[in-house]
Amino acid sequence: MQTGRTEKIGNVVLDYSHYPEQDFYCDGASEDALLELVKTIPPREYPQEIYKAASWEVLYHLSDLRENIVGWLPVDKSMKVLEIGSGCGAITGSLAQKAGSVTCVDLSKKRSLINAYRHQDCDNVTIHVGNFSDIEPDLPTDYDFVCLIGVFEYGQSYIGGKTPFHDFYRIIKKHVKSDGHIVIAIENKLGLKYWAGCREDHVGTFFSGLEDYPQGGAARTFSRSGLEKILKECGETEYHFYYPYPDYKFMTTLYSDRYLPKVGELSNNLRNFDRDRMLLFDEKKVFDMLIREGLFGQYSNSFLVMTGPMTDIVYSRFSNDRAEHLSIKFCAKKLGLLRERGRTDILEKDGKHTVRKYPATSAAAAHIEALAENESIFTERFKGSTLSVNRLELKRNPDGLPFAEIEYLENSRTLEELLDECLQNNDEAGFDKLFDRYCKIAAWKAEGTKQDYDLTFPNICVQGDIWTMIDYEWTTDKLTPQQIISRALNCYGQEDPVRMEHPIVKKHLEALGIGKEQMYELSEKELAFQHFVLQEKDGRSRTALGQLRHLIGNRAVPYQEFFARADRKKVQVFEDFGAGYTPEHSYYQYDAYEADDLINARIICKAGTKAIRLDPAELPCLVQIHGIEWRGKALTRAQLDQCLSTNGQVLADTPSHVPTVLFETGDPNISVRLDCLDNEATDGEALIIRAQIAWLSAEMLQDIQARLAAGARRKGFWFQR
Repeated sequence: MQTGRTEKIGNVVLDYSHYPEQDFYCDGASEDALLELVKTIPPREYPQEIYKAASWEVLYHLSDLRENIVGWLPVDKSMKVLEIGSGCGAITGSLAQKAGSVTCVDLSKKRSLINAYRHQDCDNVTIHVGNFSDIEPDLPTDYDFVCLIGVFEYGQSYIGGKTPFHDFYRIIKKHVKSDGHIVIAIENKLGLKYWAGCREDHVGTFFSGLEDYPQGGAARTFSRSGLEKILKECGETEYHFYYPYPDYKFMTTLYSDRYLPKVGELSNNLRNFDRDRMLLFDEKKVFDMLIREGLFGQYSNSFLVMTGPMTDIVYSRFSNDRAEHLSIKFCAKKLGLLRERGRTDILEKDGKHTVRKYPATSAAAAHIEALAENESIFTERFKGSTLSVNRLELKRNPDGLPFAEIEYLENSRTLEELLDECLQNNDEAGFDKLFDRYCKIAAWKAEGTKQDYDLTFPNICVQGDIWTMIDYEWTTDKLTPQQIISRALNCYGQEDPVRMEHPIVKKHLEALGIGKEQMYELSEKELAFQHFVLQEKDGRSRTALGQLRHLIGNRAVPYQEFFARADRKKVQVFEDFGAGYTPEHSYYQYDAYEADDLINARIICKAGTKAIRLDPAELPCLVQIHGIEWRGKALTRAQLDQCLSTNGQVLADTPSHVPTVLFETGDPNISVRLDCLDNEATDGEALIIRAQIAWLSAEMLQDIQARLAAGARRKGFWFQR
């Protein structure tokens, strides 16, 4: 319902008092589709819609993983939150669930409508539509939190002027109460992913942030020191850096300067959804090195900076994306597993750490309560063994929801770390001793009782001679100790090829009877488990991000293959001004490919151009010419007879079919004589050539040549050698 300068969508109020009656930023058809989707599809069905769409835009705007970046913030119902640049509402719902009131500001009416429709049940959300500079003077100055998630980098677009980021920050600070917080989530322009081959998020080119944006652009990201410089120059004295991993957009884990990642933890690095990327090196190994050298904070892919008083939370891990694949052949329900999603925080106060597990929703409360039962069961089972069970206390929030407070083990190392150390030192006796103790623990009093499905090496902490089980979340009474041991060793090896190929690991795999076939079966069962974790109680399934990356179709390509693809896709254009084709009058058209095998070359001709030659590749290939346009019209068959020539051999050419040309040379070319069509080109006219290409290996070319030699060679009536 719209009244005057406001509109109400469900319970959400949209305020158009400063709306200029025009959206100056819009993603076009994708936003129209999103608006229609949120009008007709309830939020609980978004995961299925994301899977069906297989689209970066739908994933980016509707994934609930976007909420993780603010889901850990200590916001409660007594607080007011301002969200600047709220867009399609990726984090608005999470803030509304936690806060007393949420005020949103966004320039786009269409995006604000998407936000309103998807959160129409929230009665504490107001969205101001229009330019921030116009709306800002009317905003209160007593917000507990002001959130800029993926927004601060656009400061020069919001504010302009010579010091836009400083000015933007000073304006924002006016609206925060004295003990309140500004929260900025932003990419690190020195993020490791950019060194490793990801394109810069905003301009879509390689290394542009590392080169400090030589081509310009609307957005600017910063290094840690660059952000700190702005904060200090704006008079900010109290601020704290956090490190969202893999990045702030789809964060699963949040680290801080008080709780940094440990070696081996950062293995989830393939998060390219919007475009292809290169793989220049193994990011996990480089992250491990940076962690050892104390440099992780400089190369984290993203930052979250929170000003104001420090929170006790030093680490937060979300479990709403627990799997890497969806397709399975093994029925996970046979394992008898419990399931729900939630969050694990580590808090630090007075130098002491505490672990807390929270349910994601009220429906997940039973899962948290089951942890207390599991602790009791395993404590009783492992009495008399060399394994202790991490202590847990069940508590409740003011809203009645339970959470588990778990003992934090100071100065401990995981069994995985100790085993890795043995492999690095080729200490077979040390590895055997540790693994033998693990096997005895797994088999301890196992008959007729629950098994800890996740009794893996990272989930056992070692303090001297004391071993402690720290994770008993997933239990089953369907597996034997032998199966638990096999899973643990297989997972350990599969996570790192170096481990899997090590003779010590191979020896133990063979001793357990785990060959290639058994590894495959174990992997299938692991996929089943991961799928089950993602499955809702009503049978609807979520799709993990790793799978969505493949569905969307953007690849992570090893640099050798990436450069080989780039070489294959070199399209060179030659111009003839009356003296023939020469290298001096040629150039490469790097945007000629609209897909991996489709050429859509738009050649802008200069005045006096008599002919154009297109070299579609620099190696033998098959080319099917789909069409040629000149002066906005497709050339007829008669015109093609007159003006078109190639240095290839026509394999198929009838009036009803497009021609397919075999180029047996590494210098294939297609020539179009413009002076045969009409007068020579005038400046700025476009010649468009559309074609599909298949590159030929030496073996394929030889096979085609042999088959052609055995039959009559065809020549098209416009074909010229």
